[in-house]
Amino acid sequence: MIDCAIKKGDGLKATRETIEGKSVVVVGLASTGISASRFLAKCGAKVIATDAKAVESLSGVDTLAAYGVEIKAGGHFGIDLAGVDIVVVGPGVPSDNPFLNEARRAGAEVISDIELAWRFIDAPVIAVAGTNGKTTTTTLLGQALEDAGFNVFVGGNIGTPAVEYIENGGGADFCVLEVSSFHLETTRFFNPHIGILINITEDHLDRYRDFEHYAATKFRLFENQSEADFAVINVNDPVISKNLACFGKGRAIPFTIEGKCDGLFLEDGEIIHMMDGKREEYPVDAIRLTGLHNMENVMAVIGAARRAGVKKESLMKTLSAFTGLHHRMEFVRELDGVTYIDDSNGTNIGALQMALRGLKGPVVLIAGGVDKGGDYRALSSLVKEKVKAMVLLGEAKHKINDALGHLTKTVMADTFEDAVSTARQNAAPGDTVLLCPACSSFDMFRNYKERGERFSALVKVL
Repeated sequence: MIDCAIKKGDGLKATRETIEGKSVVVVGLASTGISASRFLAKCGAKVIATDAKAVESLSGVDTLAAYGVEIKAGGHFGIDLAGVDIVVVGPGVPSDNPFLNEARRAGAEVISDIELAWRFIDAPVIAVAGTNGKTTTTTLLGQALEDAGFNVFVGGNIGTPAVEYIENGGGADFCVLEVSSFHLETTRFFNPHIGILINITEDHLDRYRDFEHYAATKFRLFENQSEADFAVINVNDPVISKNLACFGKGRAIPFTIEGKCDGLFLEDGEIIHMMDGKREEYPVDAIRLTGLHNMENVMAVIGAARRAGVKKESLMKTLSAFTGLHHRMEFVRELDGVTYIDDSNGTNIGALQMALRGLKGPVVLIAGGVDKGGDYRALSSLVKEKVKAMVLLGEAKHKINDALGHLTKTVMADTFEDAVSTARQNAAPGDTVLLCPACSSFDMFRNYKERGERFSALVKVL
């Protein structure tokens, strides 16, 4: 069981407050930190923005001078924390950073940009969390609300930082926010009207003490909910199902791809949705997204969208038109009877598990990159069952080989180009070549998007 009591807030929504005249430090100057600094300065706060990187390696910080923001780059030095009211933390900065601990001891309130934005948001918030599937679910839900005629802001961990919604005047009917565990580490009063938790599998263990610490951070999404709020949760996920006490007072909307529940489940080729004692049916064949992992995403969207007032007919139109996002089980091409799939966004072990479960036929797997601390042995049964060959590369290739290499044919690649070429050589008609690294990309690429684009480009010229 997870300890649900970590860093509990007061359980009450914060009073919307003016920050004029307050002393604020923003830590982390990626796009989120720049947006937060600019917003705070516009509100009349005295803002110091700081980053561990040197100023010449930061993009966009020069624009902050016009708003009176003081920049302290190259480390968090020369900042007098006495009298600082608030420290706003970017998602790239761990909550146990020594500078943040020093700020807490000095009496500052340390919060995430999501917490800051929520205190000023003027619309119901729908927040999407989970190890995998967050972006697809957030994007699809935003599209469903927009198709139904609502004015919607979609952002947070994807696209536009949440604080920019406030800066630009607000006015939406709903704010749909993707939130990561990094955001939830430093929330206090954050309380989405509808919270969605898709799954919890090993990820970011290079940042957290252990898996239980990571999971407990996800559960913070629900800690301030009241009986008027909703918790849309995947009860087929073993970590979620074993910790139902962590979901606070929100009304549970459970969903599962196995068995039945008093919410959403699969039956005879349809997603069944039970709502207010009534049964709704959504034919799976009419939904463009495929794979069991996507059925979980769709169930979460149905549960949330219907509570937000989207009619079934409108929702079904959205589901029948939405084709998915780039680098997420994206079909690239078929060549000589072999299907090539780009799942570059599969940056953890849970993502690879879901990808393999959803594929039929033998798989030639391309995996590896920067290890995130998970146990690759959790993939053993799926590798034995479905993977005819593995092509491993990057910093983690030897660790993956030690855990799984004895289960199937395994080849080490020195370059990404070599990996794609080797995968083709080991694939036969009816096979699928799958790029699902189960690792981050930073040893070879700027991000997973660049990695996926490179894969697609190489496959298209085979």
